[in-house]
Amino acid sequence: MKCPSCGSLNNRVTNSRLNNTESAIRRRRECQKCLWRFTTHERVEYTPIIIVKKDSRREDFSREKILLGLKKACEKRAISIDELEDIVDSIERDLKNSNDKEISSSFVGEKIMQYLHGLDDVAYVRFASVYREFKDVNDFIKEFDNLSSSSKINNDIKDDSEKTGE
Repeated sequence: MKCPSCGSLNNRVTNSRLNNTESAIRRRRECQKCLWRFTTHERVEYTPIIIVKKDSRREDFSREKILLGLKKACEKRAISIDELEDIVDSIERDLKNSNDKEISSSFVGEKIMQYLHGLDDVAYVRFASVYREFKDVNDFIKEFDNLSSSSKINNDIKDDSEKTGE
């Protein structure tokens, strides 16, 4: 692995560990020439997934693009980069398990919203506002109402299961 600082190929692995979903290995490396420390990720290479955009353009699936969108939605929230990478791993796994070579961008967007809904309400609404192209305050209010009603339903289910001991 080439050092991103000096370009030397002489480096060593100082630490290796699986990510939370056990689908990738995270390695800490140290350059023997300049002592720069950097991180690499190793994962299985699959057949590329093609994303079909709204205008019918096709482009390769990009983990980085999803991670960037998640980072923007979760900005200034108490959500770690590891949690976001786990979401990207889960979405990528879901897409690969679908066995479809071409997947619509709307399917990917809905997957992202599913994961954000379970993670952080503010991040969910931020992402939804861009993804669903909110035009005015009424769009936000509708989304908040949907979010509130689904949270109430989830709390009611939780309360019922606690009462019955399930």
